[in-house]
Amino acid sequence: MKINIVLFQPEIPQNTGNISRTCSATASALHLVHPLGFSLDEKHLRRAGLDYWEGLEIHQYDSDDAFFSLHPEASLWYFSQKGAKSLWDADLTGDSCGEVWLAFGRESQGLDENLLLRNRERTLRIPMLEGKRSLNLSNSVAIAVYEVLRRSGFDGLKTTGKLSALEAPDA
Repeated sequence: MKINIVLFQPEIPQNTGNISRTCSATASALHLVHPLGFSLDEKHLRRAGLDYWEGLEIHQYDSDDAFFSLHPEASLWYFSQKGAKSLWDADLTGDSCGEVWLAFGRESQGLDENLLLRNRERTLRIPMLEGKRSLNLSNSVAIAVYEVLRRSGFDGLKTTGKLSALEAPDA
């Protein structure tokens, strides 16, 4: 199953850099919907993504309309503190093409409320304490990506490691 991460107008380069690293480590595609609050050349963005930029599948769109002209609203899961249900209660199976689409809004305002109203049943919340505004964007993306991967048995990912060179090599 292919995971697609969609960031609508991200504002903080370090978050997008961290998300690009998560995408690279999980073979997820990153979709950036402009306007961005930074340049893709910014050193903070590059530093947060470290050496994971090479091989990253990244797509850019000039606007929300440009994105939605290619990807229908109904195929996305929207993450917001205003979500009607918990991430843990959602059926995060892929679409007819075997892809999962996870959408996140900008750090300061989240996703457009009209978009959330139109997609209320596909708007998810990551549980947290009452009165807290939100989790960090890159943390939220990582939680969602790894929940999709967990449900699919981490298919295609290495799930074991070695403590030192003294251990026997993997069989």
